[in-house]
Amino acid sequence: MTKGLQGVSATSTTEEALVAKFFRTSAGNWLSERRYYTLPDGDTQEVVSEIGIQFLEAGCLELQKLAQLHGLDDLALTCGSKVEWDSKDSVTGKKASKGTTLFGVLGNILYRDRGFATSKPITAIYHLPSADTLCLKTEYQGSVFEEEIKLVGDKYRTRQTIISRAGEQITIGQYLEKRIRV
Repeated sequence: MTKGLQGVSATSTTEEALVAKFFRTSAGNWLSERRYYTLPDGDTQEVVSEIGIQFLEAGCLELQKLAQLHGLDDLALTCGSKVEWDSKDSVTGKKASKGTTLFGVLGNILYRDRGFATSKPITAIYHLPSADTLCLKTEYQGSVFEEEIKLVGDKYRTRQTIISRAGEQITIGQYLEKRIRV
């Protein structure tokens, strides 16, 4: 396994420093209220989640395992985040989903142990247009997931996800997340 730091430029190390700061700032517990709009008919689904975010330091066991899943050197990932969630339908109260996912950073790629709609390891390209905004683009199984996460002060985050298939937008998710504990 020889993949690793080859080809990492000064620009990507700057991005890595910015995303590390973003992940550190996001660490804590959040209450996420979101609404999904199915296009073009406009059907909606409302979901509420409790989310726990933990910053992961380079070299930690979780990032080593994530690197192995992607065929990278064990210590290749520069930082990461562990996200746990427990979701339910806001209207019916019915449990929607519960789980954990890992994110690891190398250059401008965000490595994940699973995707939104797959349990297989995936990658996303990321950039930060500002220190408080993280943008991701993930593609697999014929779908494209574009996400923007924006820190609003230290108590709020907004998120928007647009899911497209065959060049056509099929779902928009909009989120308001309130910090409940650091």
